[in-house]
Amino acid sequence: MFYWFTELADALVFGLLGMDATTRAASALHFFIEDVAKIFFLLIVIVFLLGFFRSLVSAERARRMIGGQSPWRSYPLAVALGAVTPFCSCSSVPLFIGFLEAGIPLGVTMAFLITSPMINEVAVLMLASTMGWKMAAAYVVTGLVVGLAGGLVIAALKLEHHVEAYVWQIRMGQAALPEVDATWRGRLRYAAGQVREIVGRIWPYVLGGIGVGALLHGFVPEHFFLQYAGADNPWAVPVAVLAGIPLYSNATGVIPVAEALLAKGVPIGTALALMMSVAAISLPEMIILRKVIKLPLIAIFVAWLFVAFVVVGYLFNAWFA
Repeated sequence: MFYWFTELADALVFGLLGMDATTRAASALHFFIEDVAKIFFLLIVIVFLLGFFRSLVSAERARRMIGGQSPWRSYPLAVALGAVTPFCSCSSVPLFIGFLEAGIPLGVTMAFLITSPMINEVAVLMLASTMGWKMAAAYVVTGLVVGLAGGLVIAALKLEHHVEAYVWQIRMGQAALPEVDATWRGRLRYAAGQVREIVGRIWPYVLGGIGVGALLHGFVPEHFFLQYAGADNPWAVPVAVLAGIPLYSNATGVIPVAEALLAKGVPIGTALALMMSVAAISLPEMIILRKVIKLPLIAIFVAWLFVAFVVVGYLFNAWFA
């Protein structure tokens, strides 16, 4: 489907630079150039199109849609909206406050906040384009299940007392987020702004991810991954989840890394666990959430995601063995 990016890399690496295709350096550089061209093309096009459609479902509208629903409807609705409205970490605090002050239960709010950064529709489409619909479907289904179950667990534990007191004292409307201009021109402007904002914010992490993927693809031999991250290593999945926590990136930035790992024979569950850990358990996100929730709730939040990702990794490794 994207053969022209392969041809571009061929022309630059083997034609212009005259590198030997059998060398590791040529393999790594070819991977880097091809993925940079392909991923940034997909990013710009997909972010623009989804930015336009996202203008139809703002954070304020999502809050109104979830509020006042029964638990049987609010939890599925929360994770569904979280999947199609991926707000950045800077929106976590106003969203959290806005949901709670609108009367939405803590469990439903947390289900939304778990799913929103984890299921990134840009990453879903890019996954489907680069690694197939099987990987993309696995990513979406596990994200929905983890978000839904996480919200139910937090609700069952009744952890409202671990929310900072000032959050409950905020009056209705104080945490409202700005609405998008509803005209066609306003929505197109919003979509273009999303490209500038999102691509402008994540391009260093995408380049970093592609660089890491290129190094893994070109210079790290397959037997290394099969020994330390292969299906025979029972510790590969939890180590992948732990490795993802300090990596400040998003699912889009880690796609090239997962692509290189899968090419080297790393099982799909291990690669998926790493992707989800990077997307959902980042240290900056936890620091921002500390403004509205106390450390015990953050610890439970992180522990749930860690256990869930490890279980998901093992299950998918067994399923696709």
